[in-house]
Amino acid sequence: MVFFSKRELTPVERFAIALKDKQAAHKKLKERLGGAEAVLGDKRAAAATLAITGASDAKLDRVEVDMRAAEDRVETLRAALAQLDEQIATTEHELADAKAQHAREVAAVELETLAAAIEQATPNYDAAATALTDAIVKSTVSMLETASFVTNVDAVRREVLSAAHFICAELRATAARTRAGNSNVVSASSQPEPPPPPEIERETVYSLDPLLWRENDKVCRVRAFAQVELPKRLLPVALRHQHVDYLRAQRVQSLMQVYGGGQSHIAPPVDDSRLIDLDDLVTQDKSAKVNAA
Repeated sequence: MVFFSKRELTPVERFAIALKDKQAAHKKLKERLGGAEAVLGDKRAAAATLAITGASDAKLDRVEVDMRAAEDRVETLRAALAQLDEQIATTEHELADAKAQHAREVAAVELETLAAAIEQATPNYDAAATALTDAIVKSTVSMLETASFVTNVDAVRREVLSAAHFICAELRATAARTRAGNSNVVSASSQPEPPPPPEIERETVYSLDPLLWRENDKVCRVRAFAQVELPKRLLPVALRHQHVDYLRAQRVQSLMQVYGGGQSHIAPPVDDSRLIDLDDLVTQDKSAKVNAA
C-alpha cells in the first residue's frame, strides 16, 4: 500500500488561501449586515407606526426592545466587518511580501546556478590550455614564435582562471544580497546617469608588446600581437619605441599570419612584468625634452 504525504504549502500559497478565505467571509458578513440593516429599518418603521396610531406603552416598550436588539446586531456586524477589512489588508501585504521574496529567491538561485556552471567548466578549460602548452613545450622542435605563443597562452589561462574565480564570488555575493532583499543595494536605473566621457581619438594599430595605459580613471591592458584601438595621444611614443606598428607594415603582416590579426578580448594579467606603461613613456619623453631644452 502506498502512502502519499501532503505537500507543505509555500508561503505564497498559504497567504493566497488565507486571503481567499477572508474575502469569502467578508462577502458573507456583508450580506448578513445588509439583512440586519433591513430588519432594523423595518422595526423602526413599525415603532413609528405604532406611536402614530397611539399604541399602548407596553406595546411600544416591546417594539423598542426589539429595535435596540436589532441596532446592537447591526453594530456588532459592522465592527466585525471593519476588523475583517483590517485582516484582509494585512494578508494582502503579507502575500505581496511573500511573492517578492519568492521572486528574489528565484533570481538568487539562477545566479548561484550560473556560478556553479562556471566553476564546473573552468577545470576543462584549464586542462585544455595546459595540454596545448605541454604539447609545444615537450616537442623537440622549438622556435621563437612557439615560445612566445606558449607564454601568451599561459598568461591568458591564468587571467581566465582569475576572472572565473572573481565572477563566481561576485555572483554568489549578489545572490546573497538578492535573497536578503538588501535595501542598501541600489539598482543602476535609480542612479542619475553620469555625463558621458569625452570622445577619445583613436587609431587601429598592431601591438608588438603587452601594453598598458589609462583612460578616464580606467586602466586599459592589451596583449601582444593583436589589433588595438590606441588613443592618438599615445601613438607617437608607442611607434617611436617600437611597441606598436601600423597594420600595413610588412612585419605586421608576417606576425598576423602566425598570431592572428584579431582584436584582443582578454587582457594580460596585472602582474605581467612585460607590460609597457605608455603613460610612463610619455612622461619620460617630456622630461627628456625639458632637460634637453
